[in-house]
Amino acid sequence: MQYLPLGNTGLYVSRICLGTMTFAEPDQGMGLIGATGQELADRMVGTAMDAGVNFFDTANGYSFGGSERMLGRALGKRRNDAVIATKVYFPLTRGVNAAGTSRLSIMREVDKSLERLGTDWIDLYQVHGWDQTTPLEETLRALDDCVRQGKVRYIGLSNFAAWQIARADGLARLIGTERFCSAQVYYSLAARELEWEILPAVRELGLGTMIWSPLAAGYLAGKYTGDASGEGRRQQFDFPPVDPVLADAVVGVLREIGAAHDVSPARVALSWLLHQEGVTSVIVGARKQEQLEDNLGAMELELGDDELRRLNEVSARSPVYPHWMPHPVRDMDPADLLPELS
Repeated sequence: MQYLPLGNTGLYVSRICLGTMTFAEPDQGMGLIGATGQELADRMVGTAMDAGVNFFDTANGYSFGGSERMLGRALGKRRNDAVIATKVYFPLTRGVNAAGTSRLSIMREVDKSLERLGTDWIDLYQVHGWDQTTPLEETLRALDDCVRQGKVRYIGLSNFAAWQIARADGLARLIGTERFCSAQVYYSLAARELEWEILPAVRELGLGTMIWSPLAAGYLAGKYTGDASGEGRRQQFDFPPVDPVLADAVVGVLREIGAAHDVSPARVALSWLLHQEGVTSVIVGARKQEQLEDNLGAMELELGDDELRRLNEVSARSPVYPHWMPHPVRDMDPADLLPELS
């Protein structure tokens, strides 16, 4: 396993992070996402830690709090060896103040997450989405208080646009609160749009990245194309959105490269992400033990330059404005821009 600092912090996290959205009891009604049960959750956490994983991602909204509870139980006495990341935003109950990132919501939910996780502190507390109804300053000051009170060590954001990331960082610097150190974002060979603005923004500001749904909810594993059976949650819950023409072409190349290495298409797709500049940790989630073991093997797969080129080419998309505008300083020889001197 390899480890990188999370953004501009001294916190080192494994390049593979175990996502626990599938942690749920069968009777919690989370069948579309996954329902591992506690026994399998325990086994997955143990397998991940044995492979060197120290990073675990959950959220208060996953399985209505059940994911946090099951992760806390699975870690047990190994809590000090783990970096726990959880999130706040989505509602767990009905009511006008049940969701969002207001001071009321954050102060209420951080205590509930601590209780469910069975821990005295949260290593990384993340805003699960941009709350357009709450002043950003209110959110930042509440998160800063969580850090000062010792309930939270670091704060992160998730699913922000590039301008929102920049605004949050600038405001935190201006008012002197804790700054976000990480961004949890969607990125895969089926969706490379964040390369246009989000990745440049987080690299410029020094944020670490956590990549969610790196296999596009199983699409890049080959479950939904070719002669595969098509079993999986996308049959009933088609998220995140995928362009099937592009994704099927990508899967074809993944299969060819995987066959050359005698590994699965999923392992190749994860390895590609681990090769990308600005990627700190890739979140892998699994419904089955064998899926987790296969995903963990991505750390050992080295892709050649030609293989990376093929994957880049098959997954490329035409840039949107203003990214298709020419960049004279970057793309041209300055001498070509000047008239010849006699």
